[in-house]
Amino acid sequence: MVAYEQLLSLLGRERELDPKAMEQASARWDQLAKPVGSLGLLEEVVVKLAGIQGCPDVRIAKRVPMVMCSDNRVLAQGVAQTPDQITAAMAGLIADGRSSVCIMADRAGVDIVTVDMGMFTPPAHEGILNRRIAAGTADMTLGPAMSREEAKRAIMTGVELAEDMKASGYDILVTGEMGIGNTTTSSALASSLLGLEVESVTGRGAGLSDQGLVRKVQAIQKAKLVNCPDPKDPLDLLHKLGGFDIASLCGVFLGGALQGFPVVIDGLISAVSALLATRFCPWARNYMLASHQSAEPAAQAILQTLWLLPLIRAGMRLGEGTGAVAALPLMDMGLAVYRDLITSEAIGL
Repeated sequence: MVAYEQLLSLLGRERELDPKAMEQASARWDQLAKPVGSLGLLEEVVVKLAGIQGCPDVRIAKRVPMVMCSDNRVLAQGVAQTPDQITAAMAGLIADGRSSVCIMADRAGVDIVTVDMGMFTPPAHEGILNRRIAAGTADMTLGPAMSREEAKRAIMTGVELAEDMKASGYDILVTGEMGIGNTTTSSALASSLLGLEVESVTGRGAGLSDQGLVRKVQAIQKAKLVNCPDPKDPLDLLHKLGGFDIASLCGVFLGGALQGFPVVIDGLISAVSALLATRFCPWARNYMLASHQSAEPAAQAILQTLWLLPLIRAGMRLGEGTGAVAALPLMDMGLAVYRDLITSEAIGL
């Protein structure tokens, strides 16, 4: 296990994708009996995976969504219409295999790891990994959401979990989260990272009313005014405006890059975490794949900033990793064509 300072040192050593493997994968696509480039992003994803894995024989047989669960005391500002008990309840359902993402994951043939990063109430459930930093973050409208040390611990937890998943033989990581109030923290970070007005990046989350949306915008504006986060310092942004789920997912993206591990972005919360990760380590973007474009207002701007195109545009905003899991069967179909389609030469073309 490395320390935070060691992590920063490791991230300073850029790791590039394998150009030969990508060239070979592109050549394979061009040999197949179909119009060149006709599968669009599915072809690009396979080529990128080849570069990440260092081999044109791409494999994503064993995959795992990691659902990071935590709560945020900015809920006191009336930024959500859902009761705060729902995070622990949903985390239990996920661990039991009974939530939305579990049903989708069963179809996609993937395992799920549920992690308590800092829910208000720790669930008594053996299937949930205990990586708690604290019982939720502080109310960011009154001061920093967490200390700098807590932010570092949460990041390192994500890095370590990525290492564990790699050691367990997984080929690809899928990001997910559960936490009431986390679209508020995500929108606050998106506003600061992108340099955009709060109103333009803040959405309704889990069905917020008009009045609730006004309170949400005002809470984010107040948090930025009270904390004066430095947009050039990702750790400063994270500890003042973030959540334990975002911090740990940021660590997952960083850990994935260090392990040479593809990591799939889900919706707004994981997209913000991915963007934050690139502020720590720009080349971490090479190991990211975009699954879908969330219906939240900031989603498109974040993906554009990351120079990533989503496989799916379905207006999803559920979280839990559902969008990322939904993209896996598309990747499977692309890989099936890549491996099994006859070549043009073989049919005399």
